[in-house]
Amino acid sequence: MTAVKLYDTTLRDGMQGQGMSLSAAEKVRVVHALDQLGVQFIEAGFPASNPKEAELFELLAGEELRQASICAFGMTRRRGVEAEKDEALRLLAATFAPAVTLVGKTWSLHLEKVTKVSREENLEMIGESVAYLVGEGKRVMYDAEHFFDAWGDDRDYSLECLRVAHDSGAEVLVLCDTNGASLPDQVGAAVAEVRSEVPEAELGIHCHNDAECGVANALAAVTAGARQVQGTVNGYGERCGNSNLISILPSLQLKMGYDVVPAENMEELSSVSHFVADLLNVPVDPDQAYVGRNAFAHKGGMHVAGIAADARTFEHMDPEAVGNSRSVLPSELSGKATVLARAEEIGLELDEQTARDAVEALKQKEHDGYHYEAAEASFDLLLRREAGQYKPLFTFESFKVQTELRAGERVETEAIVKIRVGDERYVTVAEGNGPVNALDKALRAAITRHYPELDDIELTGYRVRILDTAHGTGAGTRVLLDSRRGEAGDSWGSIGVSPNIIEASWEALVDSLAYAFQNGNSAEGQRAADE
Repeated sequence: MTAVKLYDTTLRDGMQGQGMSLSAAEKVRVVHALDQLGVQFIEAGFPASNPKEAELFELLAGEELRQASICAFGMTRRRGVEAEKDEALRLLAATFAPAVTLVGKTWSLHLEKVTKVSREENLEMIGESVAYLVGEGKRVMYDAEHFFDAWGDDRDYSLECLRVAHDSGAEVLVLCDTNGASLPDQVGAAVAEVRSEVPEAELGIHCHNDAECGVANALAAVTAGARQVQGTVNGYGERCGNSNLISILPSLQLKMGYDVVPAENMEELSSVSHFVADLLNVPVDPDQAYVGRNAFAHKGGMHVAGIAADARTFEHMDPEAVGNSRSVLPSELSGKATVLARAEEIGLELDEQTARDAVEALKQKEHDGYHYEAAEASFDLLLRREAGQYKPLFTFESFKVQTELRAGERVETEAIVKIRVGDERYVTVAEGNGPVNALDKALRAAITRHYPELDDIELTGYRVRILDTAHGTGAGTRVLLDSRRGEAGDSWGSIGVSPNIIEASWEALVDSLAYAFQNGNSAEGQRAADE
């Protein structure tokens, strides 16, 4: 297979996106993740451009990588300054990084408005800068900034810039769609022509996503002859972002047949995507291709029935090939296949009639305001109830919540819960920082005497949505709770719906604990429930 190399610029170009920031130590962790994935070139940024970059290069100098090459990034020499006397180029020559990427001007608009140099001097700046760094023992990649804009204005001069860089020793000529304005057919045609004009040169592609074509442009460039693709994890970057390497990699290797990374590494793709997002404290787009939570999620009844018969009917590939997984989303659009698929996942056997009853119950619940896509715990309990395999944790008698605020004092909330567990009746009182917290504490104080395994369940999220907003303050309320077992255990969602927000919260709370019991109960807890 033809080889294509990946060049990641998350640590520089990606950090130019709004809200993007990583410490030097966190950047080192990203480098190791990309190295293990198989990315060949990892750009660390400008050496000594600021204290954080200086620290990063110091840290990376002592790191051992499996196969990736660290790249330093810089610009061609300043006008009127000899290359060997340009401080920025001297820093690039002195860095430990074996490879350097130099960006140079190609578009006459920038020569006139930005650098204020003639076309002839710009060519000298490119050639002398590349030659100097090659002479210092560096592998040099030349980024032809705004190449496709320049190509549209003056093809001859654009090619001359590339030829000068190549003749001076540049290893790769990278064609940059810096403004992200190009379309795939334009990129493909330009790359093919450059390939024919400079056949001995290795070409690369660097795209931005301003026209939502970053990935498509990169793939078109490879089809036309580019053999290095630059981009960022999850498409992070300035404005609309850079081309997304997380989408480009599987498209190149699994769809187009190029040799990019070791085949076994492909299963790490989703974890790398999520790892970098977690470091940046931003969510992965749930609809992101290949690695998003919804990339292989099925909701429509016909779709679920199709994948149950043969996954190829509604999936373009095996989700496990990129470290993702299939999910079936229950909703009012669901059919029997959705119910049966989820029942099989949780080890529940349903006959035909029970499955049909469960579908009708699901549709009625959705009509009443329930939304089970983010509340898998409550959906599983619905199936168990329909199958007659649900055993309640307790018998409910009543609860009461009282909130009081006095002038000059903080608000106080108290909950009283009355329940029966087996033959025991409990009346417990607890204070909390709000009604849900107080109810949770009061309920736990009673049931953990019988079910101690529920003591480590944590509530990690609480979301409220008002239904039928035309009814104003009399509208129904949907509450979604996120829960987790311990610090690093499984997590799940539960739901409650009621015109009263406290009642909706109580329902979601009880479902959360009941689900935890059903899916992780001890032998002692099961015996207590049976009693």
